[in-house]
Amino acid sequence: MTTRKQGRRPTTIYSVAQLAGVSIATVSRVLQGTRATSPQTRANVLAAVQELDYVPLQAARSLAVHRHEAHGIIVPDLIGPYYSELLMGYESAAAELGQSVVIVVAHPSEEATRAVRLSSRVDGIVVANSTISDDAAVSLAQRTPVVLLARPTVAGCDAVSAENFQSARALTEHLLVHGRCRLSFVGDPDGSPDVQERYLGFVAAMDASGEAEMGPTVKAGFRERSGADVAAQVVGEATRPEALVCANDELALATMKALQHFGVRIPGDIAIVGWDDVMTARYVSPGLTTVRQPLYELGRAAATRLHERIAGAPTAPEPLILPTELVLRTSCGCPEKDDYDDPWVTT
Repeated sequence: MTTRKQGRRPTTIYSVAQLAGVSIATVSRVLQGTRATSPQTRANVLAAVQELDYVPLQAARSLAVHRHEAHGIIVPDLIGPYYSELLMGYESAAAELGQSVVIVVAHPSEEATRAVRLSSRVDGIVVANSTISDDAAVSLAQRTPVVLLARPTVAGCDAVSAENFQSARALTEHLLVHGRCRLSFVGDPDGSPDVQERYLGFVAAMDASGEAEMGPTVKAGFRERSGADVAAQVVGEATRPEALVCANDELALATMKALQHFGVRIPGDIAIVGWDDVMTARYVSPGLTTVRQPLYELGRAAATRLHERIAGAPTAPEPLILPTELVLRTSCGCPEKDDYDDPWVTT
């Protein structure tokens, strides 16, 4: 067994993972015994631990290395299916890594202060969506490891997100194939980075079409309570759009229900599509055409990457972008399937 040279920096779990040829999560599982691994993998990890003379975080406490063994996450709210699925994935991965989770709901008036306070209670922080500014994220990353979730990366931070632009373009192009020529985007492109990317994908598809007419953007909040206002605005337009591309499913479903109350046929009069593929999307009539993004997997990826940073891994130069899938149901004009297998999915 080799020994540390005097003055050398302590070996990190990242070094162990590299030498063993496995992920940091696998090293954690082997050392904590929280999940079964193959005998060969376990042997490789333990051999790397011995060769590098690695001291796990639990034992490091006796060497005055302070760790909270807690992951923090800052979110804008806890309402709706988006954050429930995201947080379940985040907590699941953190638990496998032996970490507890501290959740903070950010309020714009005190976002930076709350982030700094949280940094003293956890070993690293995931910042979701537009909860704190880029400048605040850069400053926070100088105090503690930071992973940005569903937003572009900034200096000193890792980033994890789902693909938005190409899927939004494909979704818009699908409506154009159905012969819908006048389309409007529903939502606030300035409300979050991922919605901005969806809007840009929508615009790209419209610009590339020689016959499409882009109607005015219907700015609205992302919650279902905004649906009634959107429907009233659409019904009141002199020239109604033939299709609505909504920023998320909650907004799309609420708008669809409100339009039906006004006597508008979906998709006969107006086609509607959404984003996220929440569970309700497959049970309403008509079924909602949407884009499925891997919310649970996003949460897991963010927790895993944060743990890697805490363990000593360098900042990734490029964001981790998970793929999304176009889910075709009937609200766009596609025929209904005879069987109940959900749903039609295109890649």
